[in-house]
Amino acid sequence: MPRILAIDYGIKRTGIAVTDEMQMIAFGLTTIPSETAITFLKDYFSKEKVESVIIGEPKQMNGEPSQSTDIINAFVVKFQEAFPEMPLNRVDERFTSKMAFQTMIDSGLNKKQRQNKALVDEIAATIILQDYLRYKK
Repeated sequence: MPRILAIDYGIKRTGIAVTDEMQMIAFGLTTIPSETAITFLKDYFSKEKVESVIIGEPKQMNGEPSQSTDIINAFVVKFQEAFPEMPLNRVDERFTSKMAFQTMIDSGLNKKQRQNKALVDEIAATIILQDYLRYKK
């Protein structure tokens, strides 16, 4: 069974998470510089079977689009141009960065380790994917 891939796109960094081949478990894959996202995905898709892609949709507490919405929407357009056949789903990503940081604390990471913003982005992508898998069932 092909994997599902999730993207937590940001201005500087992009967190990537994928499922196992049974689509039961989400795990962090990597964090990459955002400007390399399309190139990274082309390479990844050439090596792994991916059924669909989930991209976080940032919203404010009241449900309105956040400040980064325009940046992420521009990436979505580039993604769809590069991968027109790949199914794409958007998922509310409110609180994922805070949840990722809390996960780091709960995991016992020290203060210096918790300052690793790339790890926060990767964990946030994993949370987005876990939420999607829960919703899908």
